Amino acid sequence: MTLFLVLGFVGLALVLLTLLVGDHLEAAFGGAFNALEGDVFSTAVIGGFVSAFGFGAAAAEGAGLPVLPTLAIGAGSGVVVGWFAWWLTKLVKDGPSDGTVSIGDAVGQVGRVLTPIPGGDSYGVVRVSVGGHVMQCNASALLAIEAGAEVSITGVLSPTAVTVAPVWKPES
Repeated sequence: MTLFLVLGFVGLALVLLTLLVGDHLEAAFGGAFNALEGDVFSTAVIGGFVSAFGFGAAAAEGAGLPVLPTLAIGAGSGVVVGWFAWWLTKLVKDGPSDGTVSIGDAVGQVGRVLTPIPGGDSYGVVRVSVGGHVMQCNASALLAIEAGAEVSITGVLSPTAVTVAPVWKPES
């Protein structure tokens, strides 16, 4: 039983190390865990399997079962916990990402003029919120637009400049 408990605690320590230092742990072993590509043999999965194997086998042995059923229960526990660790790792790694906001994402959004836009080839400044990120851009418009007016971003001129048009508000 002592051997199984030691295995359980070693696996638990590996899981804790994985949580604390992540990919640095795999690099410390010289990429040995990367020999088999994929998430199936990550440190989290191996640690979960070893820990569950040890504790499951210790519980079975403590219940007075013979060696073969004890090893089977330990292996079954290890496979279940290892699969769960693999599934959680996959879920986190494949989860959605907002990515980097670019000026092209502002097209179609409504912003507010900070400095007046004279119209023609001259520029003013607008502020627009894109996905929770506030961007300030130089802005050009065909007609003059006063500061404080709402505008719609209609196009991108450069990485720092957009074209805008006033937001139409019907008269009541």
